[in-house]
Amino acid sequence: MSGYSNFQTTNVKNTKDRYDIYDSNFNSPIKLIDENSSPLKGNLSKWVAASSYLRWSPDIFYDLITPEKGGIRLTLYQRVMMRTLARFPENYFCAPRGIAKTLTELLIMYFTGIAYPNITLTLTASTKESSVKIWKEKHDEILRFYPLLADEIKSANFSKDSGRVEFQNGAVIDNLANAQSSKGLRRRRGSLEESALIDKDLYEDAIEPIFNIPRTLPNGTYDPTELNGQINRFTTSGYKNSDEYAKILQMSKDMIDLKGSFVFGSDWRMPVHFGMQKKSVIDKARKGNIIRFRQNYLCDWVGASDGALINISKLMKLRTIKVPELKCPTDKKGNYLLNEYILGVDVARSSKQSNNKTAIVVIKLIRNKAGRIRQAQIVNIITPPNGLNFEEQSITVKKIFYSYGGNLDLNKSRVKAVIIDSNSIGQGLLEKLLEDVTDPETNEELGCWATINTEDKPKVKDAPKIVYGLKAQGINASIIRTFIDYVESGKLKLIKQWKDVKDEISGKTDTDEQLAYEIATKQTQALIDQVANLKIKETKSISSNITVEQVVRGIDKDIYSAIVYGLYYVAVFLDEEEEGQDYNWKDYLMW
Repeated sequence: MSGYSNFQTTNVKNTKDRYDIYDSNFNSPIKLIDENSSPLKGNLSKWVAASSYLRWSPDIFYDLITPEKGGIRLTLYQRVMMRTLARFPENYFCAPRGIAKTLTELLIMYFTGIAYPNITLTLTASTKESSVKIWKEKHDEILRFYPLLADEIKSANFSKDSGRVEFQNGAVIDNLANAQSSKGLRRRRGSLEESALIDKDLYEDAIEPIFNIPRTLPNGTYDPTELNGQINRFTTSGYKNSDEYAKILQMSKDMIDLKGSFVFGSDWRMPVHFGMQKKSVIDKARKGNIIRFRQNYLCDWVGASDGALINISKLMKLRTIKVPELKCPTDKKGNYLLNEYILGVDVARSSKQSNNKTAIVVIKLIRNKAGRIRQAQIVNIITPPNGLNFEEQSITVKKIFYSYGGNLDLNKSRVKAVIIDSNSIGQGLLEKLLEDVTDPETNEELGCWATINTEDKPKVKDAPKIVYGLKAQGINASIIRTFIDYVESGKLKLIKQWKDVKDEISGKTDTDEQLAYEIATKQTQALIDQVANLKIKETKSISSNITVEQVVRGIDKDIYSAIVYGLYYVAVFLDEEEEGQDYNWKDYLMW
């Protein structure tokens, strides 16, 4: 297919053949093929008809090149996906794991490269590394299933963060990151992999304009029937209070209004019915994280749709920390770096008795030269095992305190405070922190602490004032608004996804450390799940006119609570210095 074209170009040998539309003697170098003298020998019209038919139904093309043994047989829904991708200028596929949507996506991209000479296509994900990982594995599968495609491919190159496949006819497929580095490039069509994770603002600024210029035909014109500028989205579901949810709703409306959009959705039943996924995999996933199951297999958009605490897309955008901090780093002499931390602790009572647990959040503070807080980085999130009594939990909290440079001499301590919700059940943990305790594993004395702000008496006189007992009643609205401010302003920073962290630490850590890093990334995802499940509720209380409530009671909010307690303390007590606070008292006198 790639060896033929409806046009051929003669060589420009003299001025009368020059490309000058103002020359009255202009002789275009573009000439129609003489059907009788071409290799098609009078069958050009049949070739055009066949090409047009396959462009309209690309699944038939793969039927024609499927080997007798091996290969794959396309399912009904794959045929529907491929035909909609060949006919609609904008497509959205929200489908579960195991439905082969990425394979189908790439099959149609490879066919497009073969059927449209010199076209440029691109695969986009949240990062270039993410897109090329997905692509390389599927590229090898496609050539194994359809070996005849190898004749159409001129070259294929993949590295850690880039991929490029060139076809014999000049068509090219490559990958781009959803980043400013892609700005100014030009492609004809694009696919967004896991679009629910795509940063909307970056996409609209850097990626969407890439597809504005159509493919040029050999005669210098454009084909008005070609799907130039086509953008296709492929993903499992995300959160209701997100930009992507608004996008799929708009495209669904456009599909109903016949505006050229097509939205395809299904749950796990479709791939299971067609033998693409095992029912046992679904049953196992059902017993795990309920949010992951709803998103990955039910394709259910979760969270609050009305009155959401925040736009969850903005929170996901804050995942910029490359590597979690498992402890305070040290210099070559073993001295702790001059970092500044606080610990936020929530003793949560889950709606499920088996899930009662404590959440400990490590917040690293980054200041500017004037002393103002520029970033509050959530560098680690720890949830101790269920069932620990208050003394065991106090040992855990104190050990974490020391691992981040905490010191009973507060002038030397890297941890400035430990903030605990001291209402009801939290008071029990607070009281245990005010006692001397010994680490049962190392026999190390962990010391006795005192509170910064309460009348609770420590067991040891003159114990350092480390614990801040926070009473949320009456200040709940301020706590909530502080969290919203840190998200909206971008001062809050979260750990990246495990796949990104894993690439960053590859070969640098042992197995135990890798597990700790992975847990930190999963706890960060749990935080996002918890926030997505919260909505603002107005109250009649005089002291606090708003609060948050859970959309689904079975999803806890302990990590969220630990973070908002810590951020509230930072905003009220650690970020009081004003920029440019130096002044001359004489300026206030009247002369």
